Amino acid sequence: MNAIDRPAHPAPETMSTALRGLPESERTLLIVDDDAPLCQRLARAMERRGFVVATADSVAAGVAAVGEHPPAFAVVDMRLGDGRGFDIVTALRKARPGARIVMLTGYGNIATAVAAVKAGAIDYLPKPADADDVERALLAQEDGVPEPPEDPMSADRVRWEHIQRVFELCDRNVSETARRLKMHRRTLQRILGKHAPRS
Repeated sequence: MNAIDRPAHPAPETMSTALRGLPESERTLLIVDDDAPLCQRLARAMERRGFVVATADSVAAGVAAVGEHPPAFAVVDMRLGDGRGFDIVTALRKARPGARIVMLTGYGNIATAVAAVKAGAIDYLPKPADADDVERALLAQEDGVPEPPEDPMSADRVRWEHIQRVFELCDRNVSETARRLKMHRRTLQRILGKHAPRS
């Protein structure tokens, strides 16, 4: 687990209204993601908003961090190099039942979103997640739902991410991927040959 270098007190104008007046123990945020640049960018952005941030880059490190200091908030990648983010969610739910957890995933999938919520997450966001979207999700009212993102991933981008994900799960086998997606092989090859559409 890594603590982020931070000023002792974030600037009042950047701290989220919902966090003002809360002790540090109620502003703790654990970010678990094995994409180091993304993790660090998100960590610093959340620090500026008033969270007290720690990071981890694996399931093992995330579970260990939860065991040492269960955070009030967590942002957890669904798939990590050594396992599934669900295991961190389960550990945090046991250690701090009231923790607010947002799951991140590299592709859009309704079944995965449902699984994330069943595991104990309050919301599910596709990567790369914007810090504003993460903050809104973490601080949404208990009896409400988070507001929709200002700049959501486009339908084309969600489709492309899903195809890429299935392709990777099929060990980059085009024929097997096409079969599972019920798609013509040549159509899939054309899609895979293109650059990712913009969000």
